[in-house]
Amino acid sequence: MKNEYIPKLARIVSIKEEVDGQRAIKTFRTQFVNKEDFSFKCGQSAMLSVLGKGESMISVSSSPLINDYLQFSILKSGRVTTALHEMEPGDVIGIRGPYGNGFPIEDWKGKNLIFIGGGIGLAPLWSIVQTAITKKEEYKDLLLIYGSRTSKDLVYKEELEELKKKMTIHLSVDNKEPDWKEFVGFVPNNVMDKKPLPENAIAVTCGPPVMIKFVIKALNDLGFKDDQIYTTVENKMKCGIGKCGRCNIGSHYICKNGPVYSWAVLKTLPQEY
Repeated sequence: MKNEYIPKLARIVSIKEEVDGQRAIKTFRTQFVNKEDFSFKCGQSAMLSVLGKGESMISVSSSPLINDYLQFSILKSGRVTTALHEMEPGDVIGIRGPYGNGFPIEDWKGKNLIFIGGGIGLAPLWSIVQTAITKKEEYKDLLLIYGSRTSKDLVYKEELEELKKKMTIHLSVDNKEPDWKEFVGFVPNNVMDKKPLPENAIAVTCGPPVMIKFVIKALNDLGFKDDQIYTTVENKMKCGIGKCGRCNIGSHYICKNGPVYSWAVLKTLPQEY
């Protein structure tokens, strides 16, 4: 009988430092030690484990269209993520999953897609961005609005420069910096400044909860209906299979019913996130 708690072994094949300092972020690419079936959807997560340290739920930031590796961008914030940050290429970790419901990107074909991220919140969006770019003929206009506290806190800097050749990208930092030529201010303010149109559009936002709150308000003010807005809920997930109850919002288990929600659904749930 299959035990859902037993992880598959994966080797870290590369590590890229995205952000240094107190809130360091690194991007890990992994490959399974043995041939494993890990089919996943954009927006799903995996439970990563380090022997002797524990495990932590992390969003998959690579596209499901990529078969060569699984990518995770991880903020150093606790025991497990600190242990991951101390690892090197060649080290082995555990991966179990995938978990969650994913973004309904099949329903979004033929629509304009607007991605709005803050800080490490770009990581859960990156899977959809890469998938949409690869299948660009299936969608209309693609727009990314992304910001962080400082320019040093932005992730995927080199990739964003390349992506600018393929889609519209508006970056921001919270406060003015020397040589910064793009928007200065919070991400919701940048949304209001750029004024994306709601017609035939879907907006997806990920980032700090307070940012998401004001991004949703900005989108509503611009005419977006609640069912046109999607976000993720990052309640702490312990088991991943809806058994422990650590991640529930009312009767919803985020590891199973989420983490992806339209605002039309999320606003009806108890405000416990």
